[in-house]
Amino acid sequence: MPLALAPKPFQPRVQVSAFKQTLWLLPLLLALAFVALIAYWAENNDAVERAAFSHTMAADTQSVQAQLLGRQDTERAKLHEAANRLATLHPAGDTALASLPEVVAGLDRLWNRLVWIGEDNQVIARASRAASTQTKANDDLRIQSTGQAEHLAAAVLGAEGKPAGQLLARYEITDLLQSTDLAWLNRRYQVEFLSELGEVIATTANPTKTPLGKRVDTPLAAFKDTTLRLTPYEPLASWSSNSRTLALLAGLLLLGAAASQLLRREMAQVTRAITLAKTEAAWRQSMEDSALVGLRARDPSGRILYVNKTLCDMVGYSRDELVGLIPPLPFWPPEAKDAMMARNLNTLAGDSATDGYETRWIHRNGRLLDVMIFESPLVNSEGVRIGWMGSIVDINERKALEDKERRHVEAMAQHARLNDLGLIASELAHELNQPLTTIASYSAGLHMALQKRLPDASDLLAAVDAMDRNAKKAGDIVNWIRQQTSPSKPVRVACDLNQVTAESLEQRKRQIVRAHIQVHLQLAENLPPVHMDHIAVEQVIANLVRNAADALAQQKGVRSIWVTTHHNAANSENKASVEVRVRDNGPGLQGRTIDTLCSTFYSTKEKGMGLGLGICRAIAESHGGKLSAQDAPHAGAEFIFTLPLQDTHPTEDPS
Repeated sequence: MPLALAPKPFQPRVQVSAFKQTLWLLPLLLALAFVALIAYWAENNDAVERAAFSHTMAADTQSVQAQLLGRQDTERAKLHEAANRLATLHPAGDTALASLPEVVAGLDRLWNRLVWIGEDNQVIARASRAASTQTKANDDLRIQSTGQAEHLAAAVLGAEGKPAGQLLARYEITDLLQSTDLAWLNRRYQVEFLSELGEVIATTANPTKTPLGKRVDTPLAAFKDTTLRLTPYEPLASWSSNSRTLALLAGLLLLGAAASQLLRREMAQVTRAITLAKTEAAWRQSMEDSALVGLRARDPSGRILYVNKTLCDMVGYSRDELVGLIPPLPFWPPEAKDAMMARNLNTLAGDSATDGYETRWIHRNGRLLDVMIFESPLVNSEGVRIGWMGSIVDINERKALEDKERRHVEAMAQHARLNDLGLIASELAHELNQPLTTIASYSAGLHMALQKRLPDASDLLAAVDAMDRNAKKAGDIVNWIRQQTSPSKPVRVACDLNQVTAESLEQRKRQIVRAHIQVHLQLAENLPPVHMDHIAVEQVIANLVRNAADALAQQKGVRSIWVTTHHNAANSENKASVEVRVRDNGPGLQGRTIDTLCSTFYSTKEKGMGLGLGICRAIAESHGGKLSAQDAPHAGAEFIFTLPLQDTHPTEDPS
């Protein structure tokens, strides 16, 4: 037979199920099912026939019982008639009893002896059968044992209706059996009457007929200790013992097996042909899937006919989801669908750039994807164009590399500017230190002069104090900048974190008030002192508060900042620490992480330099702590600045 054709191009291969691979067994299974059905029907039919035969045997037994009991009732009625005639016997004697017509008829019929017993249990009269011949002998029933007798009794009434004893009639069981018509029973069964000792009293056994069925014994109600045995001449034939039936069923099974074998041979040939075709298709599919570029085939209407694995991985959709789709496609960005639809129509019309074109797709997970698409005509074996074949190259890495290089150049330029700015700041710190010292000295002198001349000018004294404090704070910051640029070890002393936090807020108080922001300060009680660079920590807290205030700049309604301090006790996982939490009710982190926020030059502000949080994180880590951020429970963002509590001796300021 000819081999099956290979799958058509771009047609997905269908795996053959295990059920289809075993279809060759169907003829044999059908034959087995048919044979089992016939066997089930035959077995049920045999059961019905056995039940019907048992019912027939029971009915036949009941019929024999009824005949014998009916004959006994008839003889009992005849005996009552004879007993009623005894009142007319005068004188009573054996001759008178034997001469009664009823007695004569009974002796001729069945009775072999008759006795009249009086009330005093004395025999009044007797009568017996004169001849030994039996009434209406039945040739079908042969007597095997004699001597078993039964009695019938009837009450005797005198002339005035008074009891005059009873009349007893004796008869042989065999006589009653022989006088009963059993010919109808003998045609179907071998009939036997058994005594209580199991002796056969009478039987219809015939040497020419052998009973083959199962015998059934039934006690007779007519005779005490006597059993009726019926043995069928023809047993019930079972289908399983019928050789012709078994041969027919075996032939059906052989035909089913032969048909299954022929079908299996045919399926094996088809399977080999399909395997060859699948192997060829698998080779082609492996080559296409191993390609580093995405492949896509479309018909003249733009419907996708085929995609390879690389393209599926590129856009995040499976082959089954993409094949059959028509534009607009799910990986087109929503905002560019119109432009991409116009380009798609141009391509289908044959107006496609030979050198490809660059576009942007969107991955299933929402990630943007830059690709380069090259389109070429798809032709059949006759050279007729039947669609378009596209090669898609992922240029995301190239774009990312170009962008990274651009950012690197910008970062290097920014670092150069910052380096120059650092040098300038160091020189300015040296130059500013002297005028700041002069301002502080004049401020102190002015304060002393005002106290002497205007002791009641509290407002002026407070202003001078504020000027003095700010001059000293500016001087401390300038000295701190100079220390950061010097190789000496930073100075850290034990400080009260609550005080540092309060001073940081005091620096930003005027900015916060102008922005109409409510500040809630919650300082923990009995907070242990922390060894720190208080200027650096103060700048961290001030920067976090400033960022929170900037985040609330566009906030409508109530603007709030919560600044709290906490003491975290030591446990099995972490050492004891203190922390400052700055929380606002602004827009929150919006999916950004602390690593993103602390990246160099990353800023959410329009004019921000992107250095503040990075410096804050560096200060926290230099103290052995950390800076973290999270979304607030209800709204806004929360920054946590943690400092560990260490048993270290403070480093004194040499100055």
